Amino acid sequence: MHTISKYTKFVPYLYFLSVIAYWFTMINRSDGMSAYPILLFGIPFLWQLIKPHKELNFSLGIVFVCLSSYLILAYISNVLSIVSWSESAQRLLFYGGALVIGNFIMSIWIIRNSIKKVF
Repeated sequence: MHTISKYTKFVPYLYFLSVIAYWFTMINRSDGMSAYPILLFGIPFLWQLIKPHKELNFSLGIVFVCLSSYLILAYISNVLSIVSWSESAQRLLFYGGALVIGNFIMSIWIIRNSIKKVF
């Protein structure tokens, strides 16, 4: 049990790295070389796995909580029909729903790790 709790602090970083790898793979299939800058988004998360830094950890958590909150507001406005969305935008909102909730939970987890001084 101790080994499981020892490695749970790395779950949010592995989640974001897997999302970035998936995003890169999908874009690389259609656009080729223009997908490689996407891999730059993974550098801070990879850095946190190799050499954790408390301030970077907290700033990553805050940035992604803000982005996820903004996307959650977009979902709420879609449900309440505040904003008129096109059909392709509604499809993107539907398929990205699990991703947004996952990002929000993992961002909260990152902030919790930095407050609890896990590193």
